[in-house]
Amino acid sequence: MKFYNRDIELDQLEKTRLLSESYAQMTIITGRRRIGKTSLIMKSVENRKMVYLFISRKSETLLCDEFISEIQNKLDIKVFGEIKSFSELFEFLMQLAIKQHFTLIIDEFQELMNINSSIFSSMQKIWDNYKNNSKIHLIISGSVYSLMVKIFENSKEPLFGRANERIFLKPFDIQTIKSILTDNYPNFKNIDLLTLYIISGGIAKYIELLIDRNIFEHKQIINEIFKENSIWLSEGKNLLIEEFGREYTIYFSILSLLASSKTSRNEIESILQKSIGGYLDKLENEYNIIKSVRPIFARKNSRNQKYFINDNFLNFWFRFIYRHSSAVEIGNFMYLRNIVERDFDTYSGRFLEKWFRDKLATKGNFSQISSYWDKKGNEIDIVAINELEKCALIAEVKLNKSKININLLKTKALSLKDDLSGYDLEFAGYSLEDM
Repeated sequence: MKFYNRDIELDQLEKTRLLSESYAQMTIITGRRRIGKTSLIMKSVENRKMVYLFISRKSETLLCDEFISEIQNKLDIKVFGEIKSFSELFEFLMQLAIKQHFTLIIDEFQELMNINSSIFSSMQKIWDNYKNNSKIHLIISGSVYSLMVKIFENSKEPLFGRANERIFLKPFDIQTIKSILTDNYPNFKNIDLLTLYIISGGIAKYIELLIDRNIFEHKQIINEIFKENSIWLSEGKNLLIEEFGREYTIYFSILSLLASSKTSRNEIESILQKSIGGYLDKLENEYNIIKSVRPIFARKNSRNQKYFINDNFLNFWFRFIYRHSSAVEIGNFMYLRNIVERDFDTYSGRFLEKWFRDKLATKGNFSQISSYWDKKGNEIDIVAINELEKCALIAEVKLNKSKININLLKTKALSLKDDLSGYDLEFAGYSLEDM
């Protein structure tokens, strides 16, 4: 698959690279695994002098041996003497950058914590000593979000405040997903597009895995996931088990319930028979995996809130793979495919709503876009507000266009009459046809 999007990030990296020709610059790139951090970095250094160091879980000495070979090859130099520690290696490169400009990439940086946690203090001292004289662009990338935040954003950590630039790489937006499918399969149906969106969530590697195998249609995608030796079956566990550590079973139970539409704290606590306030807080603020949502116009301290998993694929994984792990274990993939097909219309509705909220956001016409619900049972899929022009869009989203009822929507909207007093109201219905 060809390289898509990321123009803003590439421009940011190029501007920082130019600054690094005068004095050292540090860029931190974070984002979940498979999102395309390494592809972005390598695209940014095409035809540039650079050194790429991937931190794998090996002894520090073995890593240094590998890295010396990379340095000699990429910078066309000879390294004399033994370098046995990463700190020595880093100082050698900072010294080398006094005489020549290059980009140093350290990928999966957080793994250094498992190899030698004192490295960060050493790096901080070396960076501070050489940064004004070294002509280096240091790009540090990491996939374990909580650890990268701890290393660079915790004021008690040695590398706090050292980065000149930060990039939090997000999934492809809906227009990019649609462009990729259009380029590779122009005759797609909107159910194919919705399925690709639900499964990939805009994660570059997931889209690439499907596109490169010429898998474009709804049924093809589902069949690819639920088959013998499918990499998708263990993906959720592989992504999260390092984040959560020994308490992963509690977090997995919470996420499984969220994916099954148990979206309130009370619902989850009644099922688990356990207080989960601290876990929800960590999932949202430390791990960046869920978000809390209140109905539009609700007060910030309102307890009327729901929780949702941010990541489309993780939501799918917990709903259909983790929840049915026994069927996965015995390889009953036909059963699993049947479960998905049975529940897909109901399950996909929320993601179709999410698609249209994102679509409206790209137009730049609104200051708020959310949903609304109350204790009386009134639910409105989309409420989009333009506070400057005093207008609002109120919309219903259904897979099947024939099921949209604008008159009923207007009746539900009466619940918002006080909050939208003086606003011009527009009512709309969106369906699969409008993607």
